[in-house]
Amino acid sequence: MFEGFTKEAFDFLFGIRMNNNKEWFEPRKKIYTEYIYNPLKALTEEIYKPFSESGMISKTGRIYRDESYPPYLHYRDTLWIYIRYNAWDWSKTPTLYFEISPEGGEFGFRISKPAAAVMEKFRSEISENPQYFLELVDMLKKNGIEIGGEEYKRKKKCTILEAEELFVKKGLSAYRKITDLSALNRPELIDEIVEVFRLVMPLNDYFHRVVNEVEAEKLMAKLEAIEDEKSAETDVIKAPGVEFMW
Repeated sequence: MFEGFTKEAFDFLFGIRMNNNKEWFEPRKKIYTEYIYNPLKALTEEIYKPFSESGMISKTGRIYRDESYPPYLHYRDTLWIYIRYNAWDWSKTPTLYFEISPEGGEFGFRISKPAAAVMEKFRSEISENPQYFLELVDMLKKNGIEIGGEEYKRKKKCTILEAEELFVKKGLSAYRKITDLSALNRPELIDEIVEVFRLVMPLNDYFHRVVNEVEAEKLMAKLEAIEDEKSAETDVIKAPGVEFMW
């Protein structure tokens, strides 16, 4: 049963940030398990229940990092939960997420590194139907949800001034952040996370559809290229297979 994250959890996360090594972690592994990992697992079960029939899956992140990737650290100081549709590359897939770090908690929707074609389609559909996206963003903001995401260095041309905030995004997120650590130490946090997930679900489902469309278009283009190659091969006049006898 999820009861919340106590002061011990945040003290540990701050400690692992400052002491990212096995010598510091191993004597405190029980603290991590009791105050962070077990509550995260319990929270995952609770917030996944309302979405268990959606076709999405859930996962609880672990503290151990893959040391073959930069910044080449042993452990994470930010732990996470995600709920998403199954996909090979989670960073290119829309995700409902919860994160806990020394600074507090953050939860909502995110698509971190979508394919360029996904965002091109997004901008195209905004241009065709700006009212839908503008009303959706307005509703989210009125409910205390922020809009974020990495931005292009060179801004994309936008003819709809009100939608410029969305046009500049290379990736997109819609989230609520809690910096009051005591607000994360309560069972009612479950309800708040689920409420935010429901509010951002239109974005999650929208990008799930667009990602699938883009992947289908890529596959179709590959199949067409293969067919073109086969056709080109059959059009070539081949030399006789039998040698002439002189």
